[in-house]
Amino acid sequence: MITADEILETLRREVDHPATVRDLMERLGWPAHRRATLRRRLADLVERGDLIRIRGHRYGLPDRMHLVTGRVHVHPRGFGFVAPDHPNEDIAGDVYIAGTNLNQAMHGDRVVVRVERRSDPDRAEGRILRIVERATAQLVGRYETDGAGIGYVVPLDRRLPMDVQVPRGAQAGAQPGDMVVAELTRFPTATRSPLGRVSEVLGTLDNPGVDVRVVLRAHGIPDAHDPEAVVEAQELGETLRPRDRRGRTDFRHLTTVTIDGETARDFDDAITLEPLAGGNVRLGVHIADVSHYVAEGSALDRNAAERGTSVYFPDRAVHMFPPELATGLCSLKPGVDRLVQSCVMDVDGAGEVVRYAIHDGMIQSDTRMTYTDVDALLRDPASPAGEKYAGLVPFFDGLRALAAILTERRRRRGALDFDVPVARFRRDDAGRVEAIVADERTTAHRLIEEFMLVANETVAEHLVRQETPALFRVHEPPDPAKVEAFEEFAASIGYSLAAPPDAIAPAHFQRLIERLRGRPEARPVARLMLRTMRLARYEPQNRGHFGLAAASYTHFTSPIRRYPDLIVHRALRASRRSMQSAERKRRWSEDLPAIARRTSELERRAEDAERELVHWQMVRFMADKVGEEFNGYVVGVTAFGLFVELVEQFVEGLVHVSSMADDYYRYVERHHLWQGESTGKVYRLGDRVRVQLVRVDTGHRRLDLALTDILDATRRSREGKTRRSRRTARSDRRPRRGAGRERRR
Repeated sequence: MITADEILETLRREVDHPATVRDLMERLGWPAHRRATLRRRLADLVERGDLIRIRGHRYGLPDRMHLVTGRVHVHPRGFGFVAPDHPNEDIAGDVYIAGTNLNQAMHGDRVVVRVERRSDPDRAEGRILRIVERATAQLVGRYETDGAGIGYVVPLDRRLPMDVQVPRGAQAGAQPGDMVVAELTRFPTATRSPLGRVSEVLGTLDNPGVDVRVVLRAHGIPDAHDPEAVVEAQELGETLRPRDRRGRTDFRHLTTVTIDGETARDFDDAITLEPLAGGNVRLGVHIADVSHYVAEGSALDRNAAERGTSVYFPDRAVHMFPPELATGLCSLKPGVDRLVQSCVMDVDGAGEVVRYAIHDGMIQSDTRMTYTDVDALLRDPASPAGEKYAGLVPFFDGLRALAAILTERRRRRGALDFDVPVARFRRDDAGRVEAIVADERTTAHRLIEEFMLVANETVAEHLVRQETPALFRVHEPPDPAKVEAFEEFAASIGYSLAAPPDAIAPAHFQRLIERLRGRPEARPVARLMLRTMRLARYEPQNRGHFGLAAASYTHFTSPIRRYPDLIVHRALRASRRSMQSAERKRRWSEDLPAIARRTSELERRAEDAERELVHWQMVRFMADKVGEEFNGYVVGVTAFGLFVELVEQFVEGLVHVSSMADDYYRYVERHHLWQGESTGKVYRLGDRVRVQLVRVDTGHRRLDLALTDILDATRRSREGKTRRSRRTARSDRRPRRGAGRERRR
């Protein structure tokens, strides 16, 4: 059967115009009874963005028609950008869409764009011709009423700039100020606002848990599992059946541990380690065998594919699978037999994997360790944790030694290691945030990270050698234009990547990271460096991983919380059990591009939701601190001001340029700075500043800050003006010499 790629090649090679189904049937030499198959293939290609369907039921190649398909990202100020579904030789980046050319597209919609102007190779402008797929038919916002009692919903997402009108009787009991879910019954047009009805009342933001529900609904993340999937999970039971054990490699005789956070409930990876003759060691990374229980096309599979990933909030998790599976049968709990897929690697003294094998395995974890216990044990074997796990001290010494070897191997290779601390909420007994602290990576975190990385890399290389269709984790080199812009900024503060933008390697970035380590500008420069990088994504083709300096990389280690890992496990099982028939390979090759695109989008959705809730809770934590002063770093410089991250609170706020009232300031985009025209005072990316919190807008999740040196300067200026005006007033009241004589005359 012909593949989608072969259809594309036929169109590109043999057809010089947008073709009908009949044209393609003739070119391919297909009989009439296969017309339906061809239509399905074409529909898939249109869905993938590889083809455009135009008037007359014709199909054409987007690049030949100066068209681009992709998702539109609308800015709160009314314009947008379309990120192409596929790289385009003629368009290096996103396509800019002016507000007048959005054609009623809403944020997140999949659209067809005509590229109408290119000011240079990196800047294209276009017009949206057609909306292919609406991102959502519902939105989350605050219900309000006007003076006449007419209801409307103000969208929470500022990228949806239009209020939704709610007719009488469609408010579902919502009261002004309630957060609600509104279902759109009429999308906006050029002349009419959107119309909708309230489908769910979430409550006011002051109520516990409402913020989580708001974020879940806003991003379209379901928090309840499909009932059919739950039933399937329950029917699997809680223990292994005799037939589950057949044909498995038994690793139960080996010392086996899981290492997770204190609050984790799903344990999906376990470690074994054996010394070998000659100085090598045998590392086993054992991953819960979710694919054994979740069949392709089952309710559990469909449920997981719709979610794409688990979502982790500060105080709860929304699992990809029902808890019966996620925290039950596929959780590697201590003292019970569990099924795994195992990557067993013999590693030499240089950190190279000299031999490996991949098994359908069975383990029994000896103990469930936490990062805190492991870190304490490694720091001091005489600590309470060391005494509690005294029998495991030699085992963990071996793990630490191996992790150090693997870390050095990655360092030699030039892999990036930003090591930027992230925020963690510390809560009181009632669940309220009482402090925001740094969640540092400990030795235990690094240890597990190294083992997961080497297993992922080994599995990826195996899949490439076996020519097995699968999903790879791809991170391509950064855009040279962005590297050049970053280099220009770095040079302005005395640093350099020391490499031409078109020949950049991860090692160049890593050397700069090491130079910056411990310096005040390290965090903001690292953030800018991250923005210079492309986003990692899933692809059916192995394109390497720039950040890890790896020729091949995939995600193998967490199928309980990432759908692409489940795909990889199925691919491994197919390659081991001689299930790679030509038809299966062909089908997977057809299906994987859509799965890759969809799971990449779902990953972004989860990350956005996690980031939004964290930021929201940070803003609410700061609500009672208006007027207080804080130390911060300038982490962003834009045309409307400075973004400052507070050092101890990890919270980011905006110093709007309008508050910088001691001078007229000029924005210098190329050097990421604002400069005073009269004083010459400069505020640049990476500067350490003192700020005052002047306003908290919880509705828009925003902190307004002011620079204290400018506040002091303007305060002194006002005080000086006041003193001068008082002197003037006193002098005005004092009689002028000779005034009395003039009056007498």
